Amino acid sequence: MIDLHFAATPNGWKITIILEELGLPYRVVPVDLGAGAQFAPEFLAISPNNRIPAIIDHEPADGGAALAVFESGAILRYLADKTGRFGGEGLRGRLAVDQWLMWQMAGLGPMLGQNGHFRLYAPERLPYPTDRYAREADRLYGVLDRQLAATGAHVAGADYTIADIACFPWIITHKAQGIDMARFPHVARWFAQVRVRPAVVAGTAVGRMARPDEITAEAKRVMMGIGG
Repeated sequence: MIDLHFAATPNGWKITIILEELGLPYRVVPVDLGAGAQFAPEFLAISPNNRIPAIIDHEPADGGAALAVFESGAILRYLADKTGRFGGEGLRGRLAVDQWLMWQMAGLGPMLGQNGHFRLYAPERLPYPTDRYAREADRLYGVLDRQLAATGAHVAGADYTIADIACFPWIITHKAQGIDMARFPHVARWFAQVRVRPAVVAGTAVGRMARPDEITAEAKRVMMGIGG
């Protein structure tokens, strides 16, 4: 059994998707970000950066004690290695997957997060950061579009891998990000194919009903430091 410390965000959905794809039994442990549960000592013990997701694998492959893993990219790689699935085949296949996984972790996720923040949540609309992150989001969509044009299939090549699982939940937010998907036809093609996978449907359904319709001022203060 795997305990998944989770909130319904793109990073959280990466892990529900792969767990559904792998058919591994898991238990969702909700983390109320707006209430500051991510700062609780018991959560920091498994996720020292006070960010979701984190997992505890009670049946690690080495047969040892329960194993905690934090950071969504590390969790994806861990589960791929544990099961021998979705991690890339051979030296070159694994390297391709890991490069695009790192690209998502270092670029696509953080930059789309900043773009969304300044578009949707900043207490005042500041032209410079709004424009700066909108341009970077657009650039990254272009990078992904060119890669998908080159592969003609999935992010890291012909096969569906953890690189796709890492990227997909962030592309769900394309409308809120102000992205015109018509400008990125290869991303649109890939997105349409991935979104109908049964495990993706099931994974992205987790926690949706618990998502607030509106983020309160107190939740913004706790999660984003807005208002002190």
